[in-house]
Amino acid sequence: MSSVFRFRGSARLIGPLLLVPVIAAATAACTTTGAMNGTANPPDATGSVASDPAGADRDWRREVQAAGDLYKANPGNGDVAMRYARALRAIGQRAQAAAVLEQASIRDPKNRAVLAAYGRALADTGNYAQALDVLNRAHTPDQPDWSILSVQGAVLDQMGRHEEARHYYASALRLAPDEPSVLSNLGLSYALSKDLKQAEATLRRATSGGRIDPRVRQNLALVVGLQGRFAEAETIARADLPATEAAANVTYLRQMLAHQNGLAKLPHPGTS
Repeated sequence: MSSVFRFRGSARLIGPLLLVPVIAAATAACTTTGAMNGTANPPDATGSVASDPAGADRDWRREVQAAGDLYKANPGNGDVAMRYARALRAIGQRAQAAAVLEQASIRDPKNRAVLAAYGRALADTGNYAQALDVLNRAHTPDQPDWSILSVQGAVLDQMGRHEEARHYYASALRLAPDEPSVLSNLGLSYALSKDLKQAEATLRRATSGGRIDPRVRQNLALVVGLQGRFAEAETIARADLPATEAAANVTYLRQMLAHQNGLAKLPHPGTS
């Protein structure tokens, strides 16, 4: 597993500069927090829910208890299983979440919502090949789901199959034109391939619409910073973060790039 770097209040840096993809769907909402300090934590391959700070984290733990009680009473209910798994993922219990969804998929192998959630959970635990197999069964060529296509692209990027990943993003964008979460993933795919100009252009497109996700804007800030335009990166980051945190992120980015001698020596994608 590679080291994980975080922008404060935003997503994480994984591999040669890749932030956690932003996945819009029922199990989306990446709300990772913390300093960009090189802490090694398991990366979210699919932008799944991460632990929220303080009070929100306590709320998720209460949800784990409530959903867990429902699951014990009715383990065959797919909706209950997904609710329980989502809460588990929110507090970092990803392997347990995957196990819950595995059982739900065995009980109801044709439930596409369960399969989609299970595929995301598998990707979160680094089981990328299995995740792709499950996600392939979560929709069909005659009834494709753009959000699942985007997740499949994100998983392929984690596997280093960037060109293939972009075909999935292109298919997703045909179904959901200008969808910010897909554009963000596509931009990060370019970034992982070290095509920073194309990454920046795509991420700017993702932030140009009316629905601006702060996570996507922080992705843009990082890509701009990785091109050495630190002042501009800080200005972009300040749109969503306090000035002190935006400045701290940029300072850390400067130090990281100097220490790593640029993009070439940044860690490769984790396989956690």
